[in-house]
Amino acid sequence: MQVSVGRRETWVRRLESPVWRGCVVLVAGALPAFAFPEANFAWFAYIALVPWMMLLRTAPTGRRALLDGWIGGLGFMLAVHQWLIPSLHVFIVVLGGFLGLLWAPWGWLVRMLLRGRPSVRRALAAVVVIPSGWLMIETVRSFDGLGGPWGLLGASQWDVPPALRLASVGGVWLVTLLVVAVNTALTVLLTVTSARAVGVAGLVGCAFAVSVAWVWAPLPGNAGHARIAVVQPGVIDGVERRFVRSEELTRTLGGRSLDLVVWGESSVGRDLTLRPDLADRLATLSRRVGAPILVNMDAPGSDQAGRTGIFKSAVLVGPDGLTGDRYDKMRLVPFGEYIPMRDALGWATSVGKAASQDRRRGEHQVVMVLPVPGQGERLRIGPLICFESAFPDMSRQLVRDGAQLLVAQSSTSTFQQSWAPEQHSTLAALRAAETGRPTVHATLTGVSAVYGPEGTRVGPELGTDRSTSAVYDVPLARGTTAFVDLGAWPLYGALAVLAALCAFEGTRALRRPGRGRQEPPAHTAHVSKERPGR
Repeated sequence: MQVSVGRRETWVRRLESPVWRGCVVLVAGALPAFAFPEANFAWFAYIALVPWMMLLRTAPTGRRALLDGWIGGLGFMLAVHQWLIPSLHVFIVVLGGFLGLLWAPWGWLVRMLLRGRPSVRRALAAVVVIPSGWLMIETVRSFDGLGGPWGLLGASQWDVPPALRLASVGGVWLVTLLVVAVNTALTVLLTVTSARAVGVAGLVGCAFAVSVAWVWAPLPGNAGHARIAVVQPGVIDGVERRFVRSEELTRTLGGRSLDLVVWGESSVGRDLTLRPDLADRLATLSRRVGAPILVNMDAPGSDQAGRTGIFKSAVLVGPDGLTGDRYDKMRLVPFGEYIPMRDALGWATSVGKAASQDRRRGEHQVVMVLPVPGQGERLRIGPLICFESAFPDMSRQLVRDGAQLLVAQSSTSTFQQSWAPEQHSTLAALRAAETGRPTVHATLTGVSAVYGPEGTRVGPELGTDRSTSAVYDVPLARGTTAFVDLGAWPLYGALAVLAALCAFEGTRALRRPGRGRQEPPAHTAHVSKERPGR
């Protein structure tokens, strides 16, 4: 017993050291990364924030809580983006430090609500306010210019059916709220003895919310199937050799009654409008397999509006050649496809594999229409390119525009030995569950995967060690989800919660008596004849 107490006192003394405390907070902030693929301990997300929150509530001052929030945010950003280290090298620390600042106010918020012995009312507010604060962080960093929504905490639940059903109601945002609320309730339960009932109530409330979503959220209605082929050539140097390998794999698909063949991102290294010979080869392939082919160009050229530059474009090729259906990527990867404020940050190209030349952005999303052989119907597909599959609003808009099938073309060849390929492919499960539409994630080098309208996997995934093609019978669906109808309403709810907190604290501050220096009470001077001045 004495040994245990001694160790505890030793740790307490160490945490009083700014350096020791900073190191522990950095590690605590990085813990949630293990909930994501490829570690894939999805259950860990529900407890991963507890150590960090325990440290924040014991911060000696509000300023230290701000610092601990920043350091923990740095740890989280470095952990979920560790696959970028080969490309950005030391710049990843600069980027992580900048984005980590978003967690500084959250650290202060945790301390404000949970420090000391909070009342039941304050603990109850914490279970609602702290998740809302985290969600605001995810909202801000989801802007593509700040790195985009990679590593959203809710995305760690991509293979948990109840969480996917919750995503159909409020998107990945609602799943994030659930995960952080469970962590907050556990922190209250473990550390606030005077309000443990609040911790239990919070956990019960989260379970109830998931149960309601499971029972109430409508399931997509069956609308038949589509036969989709994915062509994954693997890691091959040279655009011409990659094109030839993709041709070889596509030829093997003849006679399979296909509706569509999908190639990965950057599968064609030339602008097909400038290379009619390549377009003719693709048209010949389309006739051979009896289906249009969705390829992806990454090459200098011009778009349909006449703008020139390097575009990444999803292009549909049919038996008669280019169909005219084309989508130019709108949201580009910072540093990978362009450098923000290149005049100031262009030095990043000298320390990593940052883009030497900026790509051009597309101007609007596109829904492509395909004939379905033998049915007389027309299948409508919504293309996304690489990074864009991380954005819930883009897939939602495509479905609102009538897309029946979402198709994400990707390439993670630079990051083959990292967690990135698996994490990227699982984002398709979230987009499928959110929209009630099947999603095809086709890559050059793996991981390629297909998910049905409920977010469950269809057929086998194609790993990073495969150079092959595969055919999937993809279930189609009718109807819309609550997320498609209502949008990102959890974000507005979280914003309302934080606004209410600010209003409450502001009102309380105005009502609080002044703490300024009090003047001594005035005394009336009595002057007497005997003692002048008294």
